[in-house]
Parts: sequence; structure tokens; C-alpha cells
Amino acid sequence: MILLQPRSRFLLQILLNRVQNPERVVEMDCHSVEFDDIRYHIQFSVRDPHSILLSMSLPTPPPETIFFDGLPFGAIEAIKAAYGGAVQILDPPKDGYNLTMKLNLSKLPPDEGQRYAFLVKVASVREVVLGAPLRIVLKHLATKTVAPDVDRLVALLHRPKESFFVIPQPEKVTVIFPMRFRDPVDTVLATSFLQEFVEARRATGLNTAPSCLWSPSPPIELKGAPDQALSVNAGFVTFVIFPRHVEGGKLDKIVWNLSTFHAYVSYHVKCSEGFMHTRMRRRVESLIQALDRAKPDLEKTKKTSQSRPFKRLG
Repeated sequence: MILLQPRSRFLLQILLNRVQNPERVVEMDCHSVEFDDIRYHIQFSVRDPHSILLSMSLPTPPPETIFFDGLPFGAIEAIKAAYGGAVQILDPPKDGYNLTMKLNLSKLPPDEGQRYAFLVKVASVREVVLGAPLRIVLKHLATKTVAPDVDRLVALLHRPKESFFVIPQPEKVTVIFPMRFRDPVDTVLATSFLQEFVEARRATGLNTAPSCLWSPSPPIELKGAPDQALSVNAGFVTFVIFPRHVEGGKLDKIVWNLSTFHAYVSYHVKCSEGFMHTRMRRRVESLIQALDRAKPDLEKTKKTSQSRPFKRLG
């Protein structure tokens, strides 16, 4: 199994090319689409060689999620904390996008290692923006408190018109994913995958990992959630996060893994489906070869029958 990387390789490559070749300033206007319908638009020109414009469009949020000015709550503060004075948030953003940032290249760190780390953080803007609400909840969990002005049941966006739910408490945070798939084959494979995923948590080496549960019906913690948010075809996956899971440098990793859990499952479902199709093709090819070998040689049989003498009976 693989884990998805928080940084966008497309964004990072363009940023590195621009920063590492300051004398080669050209016009650039690129679009990119990432999994879960995240869209990027990056621009820079010879008229302003020290600036890069980066716009991001988020998936369409369902009605139960909370957005402020087109962004999840806490996203603006998270951007400012992550990028400091090197990034300016443009208000309003470009048409069709939820966020537009202006990156000032003259304010990048002078050290090469620090500069690379900063560009990786810029290329991880998806994690910064979409993971902001979950990060707020889990930061308070580390101190065994509940974030102020946070409801008992929090819906967070992670896919177009789909959300997952967070139940914050002082001693633990419960995260529940309603799992939906469009293709019926994907639904069957995902259900089997998730059941095995839960069983794997009981292995000896994973005793310290967050507890994981799967159920075909909504857990009791989702009482009060909208009915449309609970219509699933692959069940519900529940993770229970304790303070020990977010201590030290674990916070970033667990925020990203939870934010992209559905994409993680979808990736492995498609890999499983592709593997089975490959095995089926190989099996069919081997059967065809066996049938070809079993066919008689018609030309040889004809020549043999013509060369044999025979006598007329009677």
C-alpha cells in the first residue's frame, strides 16, 4: 500500500524551475487538476519577474459544511502561519477560484535547504487549506481541550459535495467517513478492502495506531447529521484519535492522512481492479494458447490421408 504525498508534484516542479533559473523569465500560464477535483492555476510573467500568482479551486461543498468567504474555517489563519510575509492573499480571488495567492520571490529564505522546504510547503497548499479545520480540532486535543466555537458534530469537506464528520471531545476526537462509490464493482471491492483494513489494525505491530471500525449503518455519533450525508453504499469507517497520536511531529501526518483517506481507499480499489483485469487477460491468453495447441494440423492430416492406399470393399 502507498500513502499519497501532501505536495503537488506539478506545482513543486514549476516553482523549482522558476526559482532555480531566475535569469530565464518567461510567460507562464498553467492549469492542473488533482484528485478530488482540486484545480490549480499558476501564472508569472516578464513584467513582474519577482511574483508568482497561484490560484486554487476547491470541490463543491455540501450544505452541512461551514465555509467563510469560500474557504473552510481557519484556512486564512493557516495560510498566514504557513507562509508568513512571503505570500499575499488577494481579495477577491480570481474568477472561478476559492483562493488566489501572490508569492514574492524576493522574500524567499536565502538558504537553499530552507528555500526548498518553503516551496514544498507552497506546493502543499491543499493540505494547508483543507486540513485547517481538522488541524484546529487536533491541536486542542493535544492539550485535552475542545476548540472554542466548535459544534458537537463538525462536517468537513473532502470530496465534491461530500463530507466527513469530526466529533471533538477533550480526551479524544472521533472521525467518521461515509464511504460512497459510483461504480458497483468499486463498491464491492471497497467494502471488502475496508473490512480487511479494520482487521489489519489488530495486528501486533499496529497496537499504537488509532483504533479503526467499520459498520454498514451510521454510528450513533452521527445522530443529527443530514440524511443526504448518510446515504452510502460502502459503509462507515470510524477512527478514534487520542492525544498520543498528535504529539510532537505527528500532527501534520495525521491531518493529511485523514483528509485524503477516501482518495487512499479509491486508489487501492482501482489498483486491485486493474490487477484482477490483468490476471484475467493472462488467464484468457493462456487458455487460447492451450486451445491452439490442441487443434489438429489440417494440412498434415490431408496429405497423410491422400498417400495411404485403400481397397474397395465388396
